[in-house]
Amino acid sequence: MCSTIGMRWQGQQLGVDDAAALPGLERMDGLVRSVTTPEFADMTFHEVLCKSALNRVPGASAMPFDWTVNPYRGCGHQCVYCFARKTHEYLDLDYGADFDSQIVVKINVADVLRTELRRGSWAREPVMLGTNTDPYQRAEGRYRLMPDIIGALTENATPFSILTKGTLLRRDLPLLTEAAQHVRVSLAMSIAVFDDALQHAIEPGTPSAEARLETVRAATAAGFRVTVFLMPILPHLTDSIPALDDALARIRAAGAARVVYGALHLRPGAKQWFLQWLEREHPHLVSSYRGLYPGVASQAPKAYRTWLGRRMQPLLRMHRLDGWDEDDHPRGRPQPGLAARSAGQVVAPRGLGPVRGTGGTASTRPRVAPASEPTLF
Repeated sequence: MCSTIGMRWQGQQLGVDDAAALPGLERMDGLVRSVTTPEFADMTFHEVLCKSALNRVPGASAMPFDWTVNPYRGCGHQCVYCFARKTHEYLDLDYGADFDSQIVVKINVADVLRTELRRGSWAREPVMLGTNTDPYQRAEGRYRLMPDIIGALTENATPFSILTKGTLLRRDLPLLTEAAQHVRVSLAMSIAVFDDALQHAIEPGTPSAEARLETVRAATAAGFRVTVFLMPILPHLTDSIPALDDALARIRAAGAARVVYGALHLRPGAKQWFLQWLEREHPHLVSSYRGLYPGVASQAPKAYRTWLGRRMQPLLRMHRLDGWDEDDHPRGRPQPGLAARSAGQVVAPRGLGPVRGTGGTASTRPRVAPASEPTLF
């Protein structure tokens, strides 16, 4: 069943750039259709032909990498706190329910990516997937964009990293294992909430924490050194010592190699949506959160982040986990263990990879990076 929904791009003229459009959607030189299916109740998929696949991260960004690929916009995970929510406003959609249910699908993203990677100017810099919306959200079960994206990156000797909350990653582990024979591949699983009731309330479209831990186990068994992103840590909800201790114990038992943690960020769009949720679910915490994130502030106060670090570090040592605060590796700061560019080597970006792979030399068992080598951040 198909339906048509009026959004910004449907008013564009063919061949005319729209500076307000999302990366890859500036020019609609192809067919657009909006699809609803019984298998995905209350969701609409907007299939688009994108013009570009590689997105350069702005130099002013705090992200410690330079290139991303985002096959989807919007996300069925429905995480109340998701920082990417405001991007939906560029499509004349809202940052709340529309972000959760109106999913933009770049159906030709792999073909466009191959074209871009084959250009002589492409320096085979590492590419990150999962920084804006999740490449293994539920829509991936229908569209299967990731296998061709992985293939395009591998064929063109481009190292890449994946950050996801989606257990669909397990489907592609054989393909990722093969890719890691030729390029550096980093895998990370995001698990913010380990209490089932809270997880269902605050990120209702995500797999359970245990299902994600099983995916960590499967990736570890396949030979990857998996990072777990224990973030966002939610003040007064997931930052107690018992909650953090339980999370780290389960992460360790799943075989993860390292943990990246960080306090909740509340960027515009996400902030309003999160505070509405908090007023419904935990009204007694609203005043505290308004104190922690006053006015337009999006980051927890430095004092809170320092307090959280002092709480986390002894627990990380106790559970024998390598780990660090996301604030420890800002963009542009040299990171330990990064490879220098030379013939036959793949260069890691600031804090990105390697986890698995030989940088171009095939073997029956790819090299396992030592613990000192960073991944993702």
